[in-house]
Amino acid sequence: MEFAYLRRILFIILNYEIKMPTISSSSFSKLSKPVSKPTRQTKPELTSSLPVMEAFYTLQGEGVFTGHAAYFIRLGGCDVGCFWCDVKESWDKEAHPQQSISQIVKEASSFSARLAVITGGEPLMHDLDELTAALKKEGFRVHIETSGAHPLSGTLDWITLSPKRFKKPLEAIYPKVHELKMVVYALSDLEWAQEEAKKVSDSCKLLIQPEWSKSDKNLPILIEFVKENPRWQVSLQTHKFMNIP
Repeated sequence: MEFAYLRRILFIILNYEIKMPTISSSSFSKLSKPVSKPTRQTKPELTSSLPVMEAFYTLQGEGVFTGHAAYFIRLGGCDVGCFWCDVKESWDKEAHPQQSISQIVKEASSFSARLAVITGGEPLMHDLDELTAALKKEGFRVHIETSGAHPLSGTLDWITLSPKRFKKPLEAIYPKVHELKMVVYALSDLEWAQEEAKKVSDSCKLLIQPEWSKSDKNLPILIEFVKENPRWQVSLQTHKFMNIP
């Protein structure tokens, strides 16, 4: 009985067809391909650039932060065209060399203060996302001075809006500004300043500044204006009195 059983088992073993899965050559090549070792992730080098007319370390001469040490980055390019502008050479962005963002930030970081002021020209003609991110990473507070004629970009700690009649600000910018700086060339600008002040938030600082060439004539009038409208304060271009940039 046991012998018959063993013969049957042997018969099954010898005659059973074992079907093995077939592996194509392409599948084999995939299986045999060595697995690459994971590489260490490295931060990509900043490659973007911006047209820089000038950059310098000085004191902020205007507005709420007057007297504070700051690194100014003046970008080339402006399509507003104020006839009394004292940096008309900034208007043509093609006239100024492109500078890499990494170099801009490196030079800014070589000074003690961690306050960077981006100005122009009209700085919002450029995308400021990468520049402001790089400055913030190095511990800078980032301020901007703009006419508001172009959309905001970048991460900004303080926005100074200086509206111009020649090319008015975008409506979307008014609720976001921290400081409204109205430059008075003619006395009719006072009425316009009051209209612009209605568009900003209640927390926005209101500053009124005489255009430099009209300071002697208009400053006494601005003093009286502020006395009658105490939410406003006078801003002067103190850097010109101190003979600094």
